Amino acid sequence: MIFYPEERLALFIDGANLYATARALDMEIDYKSLRSHFSQQGRLIRAFYYTAILEDQEYSPLRPLIDWLDYNGFTLVTKPVKEFTDEHGRRKIKGNMDIEIAVDMLNISDNLDHVVLFSGDGDFRRLLEAIQRRGVRVTVVSSNSTQPSMIADELRRQADQFIDLEDLREIVGRKGSSRKPAAHPPFDEAYADHLEPETA
Repeated sequence: MIFYPEERLALFIDGANLYATARALDMEIDYKSLRSHFSQQGRLIRAFYYTAILEDQEYSPLRPLIDWLDYNGFTLVTKPVKEFTDEHGRRKIKGNMDIEIAVDMLNISDNLDHVVLFSGDGDFRRLLEAIQRRGVRVTVVSSNSTQPSMIADELRRQADQFIDLEDLREIVGRKGSSRKPAAHPPFDEAYADHLEPETA
């Protein structure tokens, strides 16, 4: 990993995509450790976290995680998920945050030297290209250690550097029992039930 202490750095976390990647690796993300680690890599300007939430529920299982992140140095960007019925009559829920990530990244890019995107979604390739043309370096965090791979090949090729989430396990993975809630931040299992992240 190549980072420079003087770089102005921002994190863009596609919550559903990062969750799915971590789950495929059988790990849980410790967001406190994640933010701390990247704070040491440069001058961390912002850590954005994007997620869609089910607003019609009396209690969203994502709420504790969202609240924890909001109080602990992350900039939360949320929107309601969209419900629809597919051609087979099955209820589906979609919560794509691509536009929100793209708009925020482009808006803040003039004040950054380095962007770290936590997503494997190939739709971000053109965004990365646009950011790079503004003189900003781009690192993508996802995983190629899973079957199938969680990162689109074109996204990995476009990035200035790629970090496999597996290689960060000892830094940002929760310590202790596998797949059980930790003291902080709250468990993010909610993604598994209602969001289908895109990789290609």
